[in-house]
Amino acid sequence: MAMDNKGWNASQLRNCDLQFDEIPRLHHNDPKVDELMSENKPVVVLGSNLAKSAEKWDLDYLERHMGESDFTVFQSKSHKFKYYDDKKVTSGDGFVPPTKKLDMKLPEFIKRLRAWKKGEDRLYLQQGLNNTVGPAIVHDFLNFDWNFCTGKQSKHNWGSLTSNLMLIGMEGNVTPCHYDEQENLFAQVHGFKRCILFPPDQFECLYPHPVHHPHDRQSMVDFDRPDYNKFPKFRQAKGFETVVGPGEVLYIPMYWWHHVESLMQGSYTVSVNFWYKARGALW
Repeated sequence: MAMDNKGWNASQLRNCDLQFDEIPRLHHNDPKVDELMSENKPVVVLGSNLAKSAEKWDLDYLERHMGESDFTVFQSKSHKFKYYDDKKVTSGDGFVPPTKKLDMKLPEFIKRLRAWKKGEDRLYLQQGLNNTVGPAIVHDFLNFDWNFCTGKQSKHNWGSLTSNLMLIGMEGNVTPCHYDEQENLFAQVHGFKRCILFPPDQFECLYPHPVHHPHDRQSMVDFDRPDYNKFPKFRQAKGFETVVGPGEVLYIPMYWWHHVESLMQGSYTVSVNFWYKARGALW
């Protein structure tokens, strides 16, 4: 993958057996951006200023302005933060949640993030941007380039905006391969994330968990150590990748599988998701 002198290098990427095509990286005024989006294909949008008002969101600023509320933090004994639906967990099924969900004030989270040493449990803050955050963060949020968002929403006939999720992760954190049932404008604010995407037609190569399983919508394949005896078609999976940095926006189409890693030996990462309902959805 081309580095383009963007502040990271290939040694910061986790090893993966697969080879990927690159996701196109285009200026927001390039008409090909909307062509790709209309075809439900991913694209990295450059120069949009979507979350420019958040470019000052470093740890010091967030600690001063996020407020005194408790925020949602996930704790993992490994670098993986695999989502699970706790409503699908039933007693006696033997399921062991891979992460622990905590309520934590931001100063405590930042203290633990800064003091973290290799081998210790990792943390990942995932908090909706709502009225629980401080007024300065709300002000920054209101000053996002909403014209960019509503323009894409209107042009591509998306449904309503459902949520904005702020993610603050430690270097090396990984969200394993999964898909969402919404359109996503993924805005990178601080640090760098590698995003590996697969189109929906690759599901047979990615071996999703059964729909009744707590890991519904998640791949069963461990990308670090794929078991080709159990998952032989994974070798044939055809995907795309990119590394997104501050100020860049990745369009992740609905139902596209995505595997996201904060680069190793790098900085903490801050990202904001803009999730929209399906095309034409009225609910």
